[in-house]
Amino acid sequence: MLLTITSTHTKASDLSYLLHKRPDKCQQVELSAGKAHIFYTANSEEKCTVALLLDIDPVGLVRNDKGPAGDGFLLEQYVNDRPYVASSLMSHAIAKAFSSAMNGTCKDKPELVEEVLPLEVKLAVLPVKGGEVFLRKLLEPLGYEVMAQQHELDANFPEWGKSRYFTVTMKNRLKLKELLSHLYVLIPVMDNAKHYWIGEHEIEKLVSKGKGWLEVHPEKKQITQRYLKSMPAYTNQALVALMQQDATENTEEEGTKEVESGEKEVLNLHAARLLAAKEELLASGAKRVLDLGCGEGRLLRLLVKEKQFEMILGMDVSYRSLELAKQKLKLDRFSPTQLERIQLIQGSLTYRDKRLEGYDAAALVEVIEHLDTDRLKTLEKVLFEYSRPKTIVITTPNAEYNTQYETLSAGSFRHADHRFEWTRQEFEAWAKGLAIKYGYSFLCKPVGPLHELVGAPSQMAVFSMK
Repeated sequence: MLLTITSTHTKASDLSYLLHKRPDKCQQVELSAGKAHIFYTANSEEKCTVALLLDIDPVGLVRNDKGPAGDGFLLEQYVNDRPYVASSLMSHAIAKAFSSAMNGTCKDKPELVEEVLPLEVKLAVLPVKGGEVFLRKLLEPLGYEVMAQQHELDANFPEWGKSRYFTVTMKNRLKLKELLSHLYVLIPVMDNAKHYWIGEHEIEKLVSKGKGWLEVHPEKKQITQRYLKSMPAYTNQALVALMQQDATENTEEEGTKEVESGEKEVLNLHAARLLAAKEELLASGAKRVLDLGCGEGRLLRLLVKEKQFEMILGMDVSYRSLELAKQKLKLDRFSPTQLERIQLIQGSLTYRDKRLEGYDAAALVEVIEHLDTDRLKTLEKVLFEYSRPKTIVITTPNAEYNTQYETLSAGSFRHADHRFEWTRQEFEAWAKGLAIKYGYSFLCKPVGPLHELVGAPSQMAVFSMK
């Protein structure tokens, strides 16, 4: 059984750092019933392909009590497809061979862990109980472009029809750790079999590896049932855990509300940013607006309530975030006329995109600090030169205010994914440079409660085309 992962990123060879596997030699990982061989078939700046080849001993499977069981024929434990297809054995190999990448660690280039990469996976041969329809139900909601070639039972006897075996190619733009977690969970789900006994610990594995995508997947129930071999007690526990996980994330994302005297609610900082951005967009008179880096649609939910906005477009690089945005906006309840007002697209702010042209205003709420300096310069060009809306609203943390957080050590950022945090002076200098270069005027404003020495926790620049 063979799995290949290919990157065509700007510096494709970075894939070897993420996988923590040297491209100049073949490496092996011992499995319970065989070996996994890891090697590279391509390694250049333009293309890097790693292969994971499993060499499974069918007799070893039986010796370890891991062969097929049930109502099959007498020799089924020795004569079966397990050594030749991508099954739970492949998931086990992925976890052992690429454990660092799956857990999101990269010692030499840690910044790569959160990098969204163009990745292509090829699996040969993959058994799918439920056929191509089920295969697509699992993969397409996660943003994969799927190409599936179904094999005949026997090429010499075409009248026998098609088998349940496919060679599958899947493409997506996502983080490597996300790709590996998808493969780890979904390969045995497609096969609907496990090569080992299912215990209660499998619930924890499923919830852990499915975190961030499984709780919102439209096939969540069937994935959970198949992964846990349709054992009702385990399946119910897992579904409850996934629901709790989703509820916890929603609570954290929406922010907590402070209550004074049991009645007065004080808006949290992120809500203040969203409201400030919405008010600026309204004040600009814009009718067609962009929410760039829209995430899970918190600003979109405010914008869609305003009749002034005739067309609203939200863009984010994360397909999962867009799926959550659809759910939280309740787009499935919108009428056809309402749906014409709002559009969600997947895309990157560091590439020119003609879909972003022709809009009156754009908002980037707490987005720029997540970009490295060179990528920020690309965003500036994409936004101010190519898309060129008349009004641009940008918010970012005020680094001076960090001294007011007791839990924040000196020199550290508010979020692990932040690449920088600017003082008020640095932010204003950046905004002034952009305004001069691209023909805008600008105004910087505080967002949140003001401190007389360090200002507000967030800062906002409003650019207006001259």
